[in-house]
Amino acid sequence: MTFFQRNLIPVFVLIAVGLAIIPKAALAQTDEIQVYDAEIEELGKFNVMVHNNFTPAGRTTPAFPGGIIPNHSDNGAVEWAYGVAPWFEQGLYFPVYSAYSTGRAGSLNGFKIRELFVRPHAHDHTFFYGVNFEFSVNYKYWESKRITSEVRPIVGLHLRPWDIIFNPIVDTDYTGGFGGLEFVPATRVAYNFNEKWAAAVEEYSDDGPLRKFLPLHDEFHEVWAVMDRNNKWVNVETGIGFGVTHGADKLTLKLMLSRDLN
Repeated sequence: MTFFQRNLIPVFVLIAVGLAIIPKAALAQTDEIQVYDAEIEELGKFNVMVHNNFTPAGRTTPAFPGGIIPNHSDNGAVEWAYGVAPWFEQGLYFPVYSAYSTGRAGSLNGFKIRELFVRPHAHDHTFFYGVNFEFSVNYKYWESKRITSEVRPIVGLHLRPWDIIFNPIVDTDYTGGFGGLEFVPATRVAYNFNEKWAAAVEEYSDDGPLRKFLPLHDEFHEVWAVMDRNNKWVNVETGIGFGVTHGADKLTLKLMLSRDLN
């Protein structure tokens, strides 16, 4: 068996597992529910991660006309990453997909390119930081604009065994200038039982445009209970999120599976 056969077989297994657990039910919706911790792939190595998010109880109207309805939708992406330097990781999200949603059996939603710059060997430092840039090309039912982007600063503390991480994210569809930037922060507080197991509380928000935040009632705020399990074959992150404002989905589930390819 060749090198590529040995490594592509686990990739297809990861993708199949991610899709197989999707309930066959018929946010803006999102492909990725994750707080970045400034850890990147090692120099010269590839990694693949399958993101999958299912909303069994969500909003019943789309974020924009013609958009995917969050309720009973399943969305995700396959994320490919390569360690370019000790401080730089190049990433590609393809495909970005919706497997099930109201009125739509499944769809490809576009792709994303990202560049992640971090303090090298973030895991070994008490204070760590970084910034991630994402550039998205979207289909019309995924985003209201064809081209969108994200800037995700990363700051955090390793207070072993605790981790405190904050991502003050801003999104843009390149309209409305600086005030049109959307503030969508994410926060994680985790307790590491050991190198293999961790439990965390996460919070994801969409506060609205910087020029004028939405009324609290209409903002998106979800609180998550998350569990991480790391091993040699596959790393797993799974969680359940509860909406705490009217503008959020009531219940969302996530699963992330990742594996190094070399």
